[in-house]
Amino acid sequence: YKSFSDVIEGKEGRFRENLLGKRVDYSGRSVIIVGPSLPLHQCGLPREMAIELFQAFVIRGSIGRHLAPNLRAAKSMIQNKESIIWKVLQEIMQGHPILLNRAPTLHRLGIQAFQPISIKGRAIRLHPLVCGG
Repeated sequence: YKSFSDVIEGKEGRFRENLLGKRVDYSGRSVIIVGPSLPLHQCGLPREMAIELFQAFVIRGSIGRHLAPNLRAAKSMIQNKESIIWKVLQEIMQGHPILLNRAPTLHRLGIQAFQPISIKGRAIRLHPLVCGG
């Protein structure tokens, strides 16, 4: 039997073998820039990327909060970028950490987990001590 760490670590691990370099759901790609006002455990995720990554959660959340009566209405609210959707997204992102990979992933620190916060712009923001190098 393999332990959990054996399954995800190394060249034959889940990340490097099956996920990195391939098109997969719930993934995005962008450049990183410095965000000195962020705490070490947070990363700034562009709004457009965040709404795409968390779309299923936002749809379920907006229907559950009775903001949208059905799936079509919820998708329409997201497409029209209504202001209430950004509030739902912020609430959902607080409970869902994300994994960031900085290529080349040669050792364990190449993939790190962060608490995402929604930001304007198109680049992912990280604290300078996290992305030093």
